[in-house]
Amino acid sequence: MANNETENKKIVAAKDTAAPAKTGELSEEDEALFRVRVSIPLTGENTIFTRSEGNLISMKVTQPDGTVEEFERVVPVRAFPITDPEEFISVKEPDSREKGKGAEIGLIRRMSDFDADTQALLREELDRRYFTPVIKKLTGVKEKFGYFYWDAETSAGKVSFVMTNVSSNIRTLEDGRVFIHDIDGNCFQIPDPAKLDKASLKKIEIYM
Repeated sequence: MANNETENKKIVAAKDTAAPAKTGELSEEDEALFRVRVSIPLTGENTIFTRSEGNLISMKVTQPDGTVEEFERVVPVRAFPITDPEEFISVKEPDSREKGKGAEIGLIRRMSDFDADTQALLREELDRRYFTPVIKKLTGVKEKFGYFYWDAETSAGKVSFVMTNVSSNIRTLEDGRVFIHDIDGNCFQIPDPAKLDKASLKKIEIYM
């Protein structure tokens, strides 16, 4: 019973959309604001993922009423990237200027519900999205008009990245790990700042 309660809580937490409790009498324009896509369970029975020519992930899904929808691009997102990386995968429409934040189309309960090729396709996309290079050395940082330009040596080689709102985009966890997010959505980590060389630590510690 406890395991079922935990799973139900995770499913609720993984959902990204919610309908309003009550809309009342609204104009058509106002009602449009409350129209949300209903997220459905995605399984190997109702969903097909493929790699598009632009190296993106496309999806064809059959809705409960039999309607077939095709999406040129979808974005898989881990609800619990650390504790359950292979479960509770939210599949969303991409963000756009017209629609704003992409709505959740459905939720993959388990990656293992799909065939091996589909799992490999999704895992490749997810690993790329959640790839977090380790910063070994900070070789340079400069500020210009509110933008901070960083140069670093990482586990993925030499990189340069740009940040704004440094205090908000450098996060120190209770275990001492430091995570850095740049303006492109990339994430870097420093497992133990104390192990950096003195010059690198000096560059980062004022923002921690």
